[in-house]
Amino acid sequence: MSAASIAFRPIGTIHSEHRCASETPVQSVFSRGCTGRVVVFDEFSEGLLGLEGHSHIYLLYHFHQAEASRLRVVPFLHDREQGIFATRAPNRPNPIGLSIVELKSVAGNTLFIEGVDILDGTPLLDIKPYTRRFDCLDPTANGWQDEIDDHTAAQRGRRGFKEKS
Repeated sequence: MSAASIAFRPIGTIHSEHRCASETPVQSVFSRGCTGRVVVFDEFSEGLLGLEGHSHIYLLYHFHQAEASRLRVVPFLHDREQGIFATRAPNRPNPIGLSIVELKSVAGNTLFIEGVDILDGTPLLDIKPYTRRFDCLDPTANGWQDEIDDHTAAQRGRRGFKEKS
């Protein structure tokens, strides 16, 4: 298979309360209290076996409403231009998104999730379990992001999201 022939097809759809990209939290860490659900297509539901034992999962998805690809962007946390691969901006050469969300429950082919920073109707490409043994690395160096204090990150990351009462 050549690189030009790589193709993905959705395995499901992510549903959330977020309808507008400019009001959606930028990362799942800023979307506490935002709930949603993932509906996995029936033909893939057998692959959910054992997932209910995990507290968190990675969702890989297609940024279906992303703008055209750019190799340099000004990320939400910073005021200086960065290369797209040093950011999590959606307008990538391959518009693939990645979020870690809390898995609240599994009912048939539906996953109920929290900490959702994904637009409603987003095509799901894959699900992987978050595993502390493999995925928790400490300490880390975070490039330009280490220049940003937590308060500033929280303000910019929540965008227009309103806390539920």
